[in-house]
Amino acid sequence: MSTVPGAGADAGAGVAVHTLPDIGADPAVATALAADLDAAGFTVDRVDALWGTEAAASLHRGSRVAALRAQAARETSPLGTLATLFVLGLPTSRADAAAAFPTAGLDAVVAAGLLAADGDDVHPAVDLRPYAFVDDLGAGSWWIVSDLGELALGHAISEEHVLGIGGATTTLSGLQVPVPVRTVLDLGTGCGIQAMHARRFAEHVVATDISRRALDIARFNAQLNGIDGIDFRYGSLFEPVAGERFDRIVSNPPFVITPRRPGVPSYEYRDGGMVGDALVETVLRGLSEHLEPGGTAQLLGNWEYHWGVDGLDRVRSWFADTDLDAWVIERERQDPTSYAETWIRDGGTKPGTPEFDTLMGAWLDDFADRRVTGVGFGYVVVRRTLPGGTASLRRFERVPETLGSNPAGLGATVARVLDAAAWLAAHDDAALATAHLTVAGDVTEERYYWPGNDDPTVMTLVQGGGLGRRVDADTALAAFVGACDGDLSVAAIVGALAQITGVDEQVLAADLLPAARDLVLDGLLMPA
Repeated sequence: MSTVPGAGADAGAGVAVHTLPDIGADPAVATALAADLDAAGFTVDRVDALWGTEAAASLHRGSRVAALRAQAARETSPLGTLATLFVLGLPTSRADAAAAFPTAGLDAVVAAGLLAADGDDVHPAVDLRPYAFVDDLGAGSWWIVSDLGELALGHAISEEHVLGIGGATTTLSGLQVPVPVRTVLDLGTGCGIQAMHARRFAEHVVATDISRRALDIARFNAQLNGIDGIDFRYGSLFEPVAGERFDRIVSNPPFVITPRRPGVPSYEYRDGGMVGDALVETVLRGLSEHLEPGGTAQLLGNWEYHWGVDGLDRVRSWFADTDLDAWVIERERQDPTSYAETWIRDGGTKPGTPEFDTLMGAWLDDFADRRVTGVGFGYVVVRRTLPGGTASLRRFERVPETLGSNPAGLGATVARVLDAAAWLAAHDDAALATAHLTVAGDVTEERYYWPGNDDPTVMTLVQGGGLGRRVDADTALAAFVGACDGDLSVAAIVGALAQITGVDEQVLAADLLPAARDLVLDGLLMPA
């Protein structure tokens, strides 16, 4: 998934007092604007080609100098004008801007809150950029409106800033299970991107947010891209959907752990207004009440480590006494100092300034007072059990390594793990022994030898996709996996290996069956 880099992508800044433009247009204006963007070729590839690979990479790093030099060497065109306004965040002449919007008309684009006219110049009022993605339905592309970032504004952003597409955005959209469902809830929709992705696999989507501005922008983005079937609702957390249940819930909640102290800015897009990780806990505890039986949820979140208390153990406690399957994957852990530095800088306050030092003090005091020793970040996958069922998946793990190859994201992997957990819960050891298993197509085996030795010293099963699992295997497990081609049952393979190696069959089964369960859950082995 990709967007054109530039002044507004993932940019943050400190608190500012300035007026944000109202976003809202007649659907006909959005349709006409889409026609102009399409006619100009306003796509990720075409915009990158305006200034070349090196300048595009420099934009990703927050500098637009190289792009400006490349742009200056080209003749004026509607594509160049759009890129200058919405990607670089710079003004153009009124004449050039008018030429870029022959269908919508410059006045209508200004009235919609996307541009601001000032004499002979036209300035960008928002960030608007092309976005390309690939999911299980194939490749797609949209245009996404969000608020201008620090670089384009030349000053700090507002606490009501609506964030555009960044790394967390694409991570969560890739986690969404690519299985058709009737209803989806996007909790905290922001610019609406998760709701738009969810709509590709759902008949109806409800998108909520506590920011009216975010809802206006999200609604406009849906109109701009011709996406219907999304119901936008205002309110906090689950309040707008009280009493309702959904087949799927997705959420990138405002999980950043910010001190609740005077003088510390609170941004609607990232700060939930609760102490510590209480907002993430509240969301996770509320899932059961709003999921249909068999429904799933995919979320991102932070969780705290406290003195003597492991962060994943705290998350595990949030699922106690619930009817939810839970799979939590911690991808990163930061110490309090690193965490504070990350988010203070995200807020636009630069290191080395008195303001930065003051905020660092507030953050570290808050962590110290609450005995926080670290903060974990990761993914949360949940499924509500069917009536009469019990939770069969409670997995809390750390996967900090590089993931496998997943061009369409991890959604298919999430679906496979949930299916595998249900299959394993329905198969005790006796049933597993009669099952036929096959090796997943992305699994390879690595072998390492001491020089001159015929027998391998280390054997590792390697998953090419998914989480990129690496499983060390002894001779028996490697031989067992190698024989899983769907023809023989698990019991038949174990019996043959016992006969070949001279090991007691029951002893070998006691060793291999638990390993086989783990490999099925991880996706290296699959029921035939």
